[in-house]
Amino acid sequence: MAIETHSPDRIDKKRSADVLVLGGGPAGTWAALAAAKQGARVVLADKGYCGTSGATAPSNTGAWYLPQDAQRSAEADRRLAGAGGLAHRRWMLRVMEQACKGLDELAASGYPFPFDEDGSLYRANLRGPDYMRYMRKQVKAAGVQVLDYHPALELLWADGAVAGAAGTCLRGGERWQITAGAVVLATGGCTFLSHALGTDGNTGDGYLMGAEAGARLSGMEFSAQYGLSASHSSVTKGLPFAFGSFYMEDGSPLPPSNEDRSTRIARAMIAGRQVYALLDRATPEESDWLRRGQPNCFLAFDRIGLDPFRQRFPVTLRSEGTVRGVGGLDVIADDCASTVPGLYVAGDVATRENVTGAVSGGGSPNASWAISSGTWSGAAAALFAKRLGARSHTRHVVSLGGAGLRPRKYASDSVLAPAVTPVVQAESLPLEINFFRSADRMTQSRQRLDALWNDVRDHLAPERQGKSDGRALLRSREAAALTATARWVWAAAQARTESRGLHRRSDFTQTDFAQTHRIHLRGTDDIVTSTDETEWRAVAS
Repeated sequence: MAIETHSPDRIDKKRSADVLVLGGGPAGTWAALAAAKQGARVVLADKGYCGTSGATAPSNTGAWYLPQDAQRSAEADRRLAGAGGLAHRRWMLRVMEQACKGLDELAASGYPFPFDEDGSLYRANLRGPDYMRYMRKQVKAAGVQVLDYHPALELLWADGAVAGAAGTCLRGGERWQITAGAVVLATGGCTFLSHALGTDGNTGDGYLMGAEAGARLSGMEFSAQYGLSASHSSVTKGLPFAFGSFYMEDGSPLPPSNEDRSTRIARAMIAGRQVYALLDRATPEESDWLRRGQPNCFLAFDRIGLDPFRQRFPVTLRSEGTVRGVGGLDVIADDCASTVPGLYVAGDVATRENVTGAVSGGGSPNASWAISSGTWSGAAAALFAKRLGARSHTRHVVSLGGAGLRPRKYASDSVLAPAVTPVVQAESLPLEINFFRSADRMTQSRQRLDALWNDVRDHLAPERQGKSDGRALLRSREAAALTATARWVWAAAQARTESRGLHRRSDFTQTDFAQTHRIHLRGTDDIVTSTDETEWRAVAS
């Protein structure tokens, strides 16, 4: 049955910029600042409210603040040892160096870093609410035009390059279009709406927009990242659990093995057993320090009147997908250029294989990558736009958005966003499907997701909901992005017939040295996988 929809091609407001930054988290704000410092006219459009949206804003995260070469070298050695052979020292070192410069710039501009025991500024820690509020002020002071609640829905194309974006305003439903000399995608990764704290806006939007423009993805198989949390909480911070002991329902300890803690908990949960934690290894001084340093971790306990230092509580593993996983749009140069002219990538929307390899960069590496990739991409986008000059705003632009905006056949009430998302989650979130992977189960997931994608492409469109239809547009496009992201994950996972890092296969349990390479993906309808050793090593060198 066909349903009434509104035209995705309606434009209510038109703007222009030298550089358009999509996303208002740390990577996006650093990109906007870097572009503005190059003299570019910059517009930043955020799905939420820049300064409070995204995974960093409600968190407390470390950063690589390593001023000495010897410190950086030692940290690189440590990280490389566990990176599965896919990270590169040069990239690690340059990220550490740029992050250090960025943190020094924050301190010099007045950011309220805490003091350490010696009375010096402690720059290796960023309190998310303070950090992002400060970054918003810095961006505004630099003359960047900030558009809150303005999610981008699609990229624009002109003369062989990305030329801006179009989207909607969630407050009013107006459609906007911004032409630009270059675009920085900083829209974050994808957690498949697992409800990990701060990540429900991370639905893979940037992956889909980039892929529609022809951009290549890489590392999507390294997405089975799960964060430990109390069952009643969305907080997946690992630090408090370093002071914990873990038990089964009958009070016996979590069975020991040579596997890491998350893997042991996953095995127990897959077997249908509940695991409990008790933070009994913390001294009174340490428990006080944890409460003061990680207040959001304990709010959920306080609300139900439970003392986690004295009372056991059930735990779960919550998907963090590619936000604290690895994969994303491929980075082909030091300036964070994508494979498409005019399109640059920063933060979690980009692959972090060069920096973290096959394992999670959650914490200091990811926070430092956001600073570094944002700075490099913003500056490069400004230079790209400068070379185009005034003609960047006179080009004839073409809209690239397909799935969820422009159905190939007709809109149907049997294919609406609320029906699409649970199907994607059923093939992406369960531990028994995604934590440990097997060829047979991946084949089932791909078949189901391919069939869903065909329905999405043919029939999914935003349903008209009255005067303000901005949210319907966004939900439809998010459902398409979730579906596309899941398909890329399984395509890459099937191509890697080994276990390495976050990619754990029950049918290929060993690491195969011959597969120490990247798996690249292209396409939306038809996904093509490839491994290009020559190109990968050229970028890494």
